[in-house]
Amino acid sequence: MDNSTTATDLWDRSSSVFGTQPHPSIWLIAVTGVVALAAVVPHGVWRITRNAVTIAHEGGHALVALLSGRRLDGIRLHSDTSGLTVSRGRPTGIGMVLTAAAGYTAPSLLGLGGAYLLAAGHITALLWGAAALLAAMLVMIRNAYGVLTVVLTGAAFVLVSWLTGPAVQAAFAYGVVWFLLLGGVRPPFELGSKRRHGGARDSDADQLARLTNLPAAVWLGLFHVVTLCCLSGGGRWLLGL
Repeated sequence: MDNSTTATDLWDRSSSVFGTQPHPSIWLIAVTGVVALAAVVPHGVWRITRNAVTIAHEGGHALVALLSGRRLDGIRLHSDTSGLTVSRGRPTGIGMVLTAAAGYTAPSLLGLGGAYLLAAGHITALLWGAAALLAAMLVMIRNAYGVLTVVLTGAAFVLVSWLTGPAVQAAFAYGVVWFLLLGGVRPPFELGSKRRHGGARDSDADQLARLTNLPAAVWLGLFHVVTLCCLSGGGRWLLGL
């Protein structure tokens, strides 16, 4: 392959990022939704796939911390699917509240944004955008398991974007967005269950309660509202309703 062919290929690929791609069939969209549901509901499968939701959760904390003027010290992702994002700044105030509230809502909000892009036909842009966000997040990871998880996830987006055709890219993109929308709903329910049994007393909801003097149950309810509304709205966009 000569240099001109390589340059042309690179130009075609880069141009497709900013262009639109045809919508897949409703059957493919429905099947990817069912596959995503199968990755969320069974407990044994969820123990593995929840790692992807944790990446989005901690990434949400990190992004909002930076946007609110806080200094981000690092992110840790653990094999039990828990995570920790450490930032510096005022221990109280709106910036800290937004940062604490961003975690449980981030996967669903990312899914909603992804659904909007897919509804507009920007499949390639979604894939490359996700890879770019993961690359930016990798810089702040502070443990080996976290690095491995983010690298493997980012590699999946890059390989699908670079090596596969439009049909596979569409299936992968729709599957990812469905997974974020569906997977974002489950963690607030898990948190509520833990709190009813006396656990998770230093959760994001409890931290928000201390920051705002509003009961943790109010914040947990907000997490439910956001995630369920994102699933409803994002699902309608994906299905073209």
